[in-house]
Amino acid sequence: MSHPLDTVFAALADPTRRAILAMLLEDDMAVTDVAEPFQMSLAAISKHLAVLARAGLISQDQRGRVKWCKLEPDALREASVWMMAFGQFDALNLDAFERFLETELASDDP
Repeated sequence: MSHPLDTVFAALADPTRRAILAMLLEDDMAVTDVAEPFQMSLAAISKHLAVLARAGLISQDQRGRVKWCKLEPDALREASVWMMAFGQFDALNLDAFERFLETELASDDP
């Protein structure tokens, strides 16, 4: 069994999943709304969401017939503490994390 940090970092390694997290920084979203900007099937987005949920980075709940996704920022706390041990990183700041994600996403654009 892998360490929970392995799961978090593996989830963060994918640009689609980082983009999803950036979207969820704004507000909770229905799965169909999460899928809208991506050129992939709803099934593929659901697999990305499952990885994020297993890592504890998001939670999902059913509201009527719609499945909603919510960012769980506390899941990044352990990763932040681990990185701080190297003395190169400040404590996790969600505004800074959002800026980081936006920069990463902009560099992924063709």
